Amino acid sequence: MGEMTERLLAAIDEKDAYTASYADVQAMQVAALNERLAEYRDRIKLVGFRAKEAGVSAIGILADAVPLLLPHTAYKSYPEGFLAEKRWDRMTKWLGTVTSLPLDGVALDGVEDIDQWVDRLGESGVFVSCTSGTTGNPAMLVSSQRDTDRFCRDSITACSWGSGVLPAQDRLVFGLSPIAQVPRNIAVGDALRNAFGLPGVERFAYPVPAITIGSITRMITLRRAIANGTARPAEMAEFEKTSAERQISVDQAVGVSADALIAARKEKLYISGMWATLYQVAQEVRNRGYSREDFHPENTCFIAGGLKGAQLPADYREYVFETFHLRPEHNYQMYSMQEIGTAMPRCREGGRYHLPSWLICLPLDKDGEQLMPGVGQGEVEGRAAFFDLSLEGRWGGVISGDRIRISYEKCACGHASPSIADDIVRYSDLEGDDKISCSGTVDAYVRGVA
Repeated sequence: MGEMTERLLAAIDEKDAYTASYADVQAMQVAALNERLAEYRDRIKLVGFRAKEAGVSAIGILADAVPLLLPHTAYKSYPEGFLAEKRWDRMTKWLGTVTSLPLDGVALDGVEDIDQWVDRLGESGVFVSCTSGTTGNPAMLVSSQRDTDRFCRDSITACSWGSGVLPAQDRLVFGLSPIAQVPRNIAVGDALRNAFGLPGVERFAYPVPAITIGSITRMITLRRAIANGTARPAEMAEFEKTSAERQISVDQAVGVSADALIAARKEKLYISGMWATLYQVAQEVRNRGYSREDFHPENTCFIAGGLKGAQLPADYREYVFETFHLRPEHNYQMYSMQEIGTAMPRCREGGRYHLPSWLICLPLDKDGEQLMPGVGQGEVEGRAAFFDLSLEGRWGGVISGDRIRISYEKCACGHASPSIADDIVRYSDLEGDDKISCSGTVDAYVRGVA
């Protein structure tokens, strides 16, 4: 990595990594972007294509980086048949268009499924995490070992800053939602457990079958087949059997988790999960006769994601907090996305998501083509795009499907870093569909190379 990039990344281990204003770091960020282009345009095929197509040979102002941003769909741009036909050689070639890491040494002999393919890549130092969406191709996101190490360090810094709780290794750690067992999730989960959890005590994992990349992919493929009427009877039967078995596990998991929390109620707890599962477990804890006054008063939590379609009462947050004696100010919440590696923790006083200096926000117009006017001053609304300078295994620039409002003024919490309002919405939810202008060109190029 270049000198400016390293200088910006030096804050990743600081207790307060969110003090630098946009004016403080703007020139360094542009210089770092220029370093990154010089370093990666010949190492990542898709970046080289975008730079040549746009006629960008250097980055002198922030707007120069816009044509080099990749739509979030770029990481799922492989033909559907590659997975269905188990063409691991073609999948590997496709992956080579979106990563800077060498793939020549990856042994593919004997690979039977996607989980084995991911394992083989991991043995070569190429770590692939997969999104857990339920429709379309899953995105394949490459990280190096150093990327993974930075994910972990950043997660600890952001969690401590956002919750106000020090990583003092003095808590029992509970994971109360199923998560995809991909390299990034596993590494970050272990790092948070080691930082906040009692040494030598295993994290309580929600007792349901592991969600692997293979299981995600099979589910997506089968749901697509069911939707278009091509699913075979045997596949339908297997789907129904798997769904029934998983539902039994989920039903049992709620009670098992409630019992474990009740048994640990006098200890300081670190609870992570999603609202829907936490609400179910909280209900079961109360059904067993326990609530706020039975739990330690210094508990903390990391609750990620939205409701994911779950129908919960209007007071679901208060219900969960009250059940486990959680103070809202000790609830770590953050904004991020799989395509970047850095978390934006939500401050407790202003209720806004703060950016560290190595994460650059580029608010774009709705089509994702132009930088919005006024960047660096006041508040700007637009399509969220980011460049994450902490990534080396893949290009750090991505255009998302989110509409955001970013402010460059000092937040009510007293921090001067750019911050995003807590009213983020997806364009697809607003309009029923979402098209990023450059997506078609990028997909066509990647498919042609792969």
